[in-house]
Amino acid sequence: MKLGIAVLVLAYGLSQFYRAFLAVLAPDLQVDIGAMPDDLAAASGVWFLVFAAMQIPIGIALDRVGPKLTAVVMFALGAGGGAFVFAMAQSPIHVIIAMGLIGLGCAPVLMASYFIFARTYSPAVFATLAGATIGIGSLGNLAGASPMAWAVTTYGWRETMQGLGIVSLLVAALIWVTVKNPPKVETEHRGSVFDLLKMPQLWPLFALMFVNYAPAAGLRGLWAGPYLRDVYGADVSLIGQVTFVMGLAMIAASFAYGPLERLFRTRKWVIIAGNTLSVVSLLILSIVPDPGVWVSAALLAAIGFGGSTFPLLVAHSKAFFPAHLTGRGVTLVNLFSIGGVGVAQFATAPLHTYGVGMAGGFTTAYGLIFAFFLVTVLCGLIAYFFVTDRTD
Repeated sequence: MKLGIAVLVLAYGLSQFYRAFLAVLAPDLQVDIGAMPDDLAAASGVWFLVFAAMQIPIGIALDRVGPKLTAVVMFALGAGGGAFVFAMAQSPIHVIIAMGLIGLGCAPVLMASYFIFARTYSPAVFATLAGATIGIGSLGNLAGASPMAWAVTTYGWRETMQGLGIVSLLVAALIWVTVKNPPKVETEHRGSVFDLLKMPQLWPLFALMFVNYAPAAGLRGLWAGPYLRDVYGADVSLIGQVTFVMGLAMIAASFAYGPLERLFRTRKWVIIAGNTLSVVSLLILSIVPDPGVWVSAALLAAIGFGGSTFPLLVAHSKAFFPAHLTGRGVTLVNLFSIGGVGVAQFATAPLHTYGVGMAGGFTTAYGLIFAFFLVTVLCGLIAYFFVTDRTD
C-alpha cells in the first residue's frame, strides 16, 4: 500500500505541474501560436473547471470501484493524451482542449490518496498525511517553474510536452501495478452527495473552499508570468525564479499546517490565520501593484503560503462525513476548491482586458486582479467564522 501511495503522490506531482506550467510557457505560446494572456486564462480555467466537474463521478467511482481503476484510466487517457494534444497545438483553441483533457486526467489522483488515508489511517493523522502528500507532490509545482523554463529553452516546448505525455503514461502503468484498493465499508445505507449538501455545518467550509485556493493557484499557475513580464519586464528565467519561490512557500505551508493544528489544538483558527495572511498580502498588491519585483515576489509567496490550507480544510470537512460517503465527501470538497479556481480564472481574464485599456495600463489591470482575489477570499473567510471547530 505504501508503494502505491508513493506512486499516487508522483501522479499528484504531475497534476501540480500541469496546473502551474502555463506561466512559464506564456511568452513562447504568444510568439508561436498567438496565445494571448486571455487565451491562457481560458485554458487554465478549463483545466480547473473540468477537474472540478469530474469530482462527483470520481467520488462515486472511489466508493464503488475503488481508487486503482479510477486513477489509472483517467490519468492515462487524460493526462497522457492531453499532453500529446498540447504538443501538436497550432492555435489557442488547441491549447484549451489539451488543458481540458489534462484536467480530466489529473482529477482523481489526490482524492484517490485521500480516500486511502481516510479508510486506512486514524483521523488524528489525516491532516498531516494529507498535507505531506500535497507538500511532496508540490515538487511538481516547482518543476513547472525554473526546470520547465530550462527544458523549454533547451529542447523546445513541443518536445517538452511530448516527453511529459510519455511520463504520464508510464506513471499510469505504475498506478496499475502498485495501488491496492482498501476494504469497502459494509453498510445498508447507500446515500448520495445530496445527503452531504443537506448538512448546514458544511456550507461555511464550502464557502471558504471555493475561494481560498484561487489566488495561490491562479497567480502561481497563470497570472504571475504575465504580471512580472508586463509590469517589470521580466524574462522567462526571472519568471521561473519568482514562481519557484512561490512554489516553495506553498510546499512549506503544506507541511506546516498539520503540525500547527496539533500544536494549537484547533483547525479553525489555524485556517483563519493562514487565510488572513493571504488577505493582507492581496490588499497590499491591490493598492500598490508595482512595489518592486522582489517585494512582489515576497507577497506572492505569502499568498501561496496562506492559500495552502486545503489539507486542513479537507480534514475539518471530513469530520462531518459519514464513513460510507467518504469518497463522495472528499471529492465534493475538492469540487468547491478546484471549481472556485476555474471560475476565478474566467472572471479575472476580462478584468485584465478592461484594466489594460484604463489609465495606468498593465499596473491597473493587475491591481484589479489582486483586488478581485482580495474581496472573494475576504467573503469566504467571513462565512467560515461561523463554522464549528472540529479536530476529530
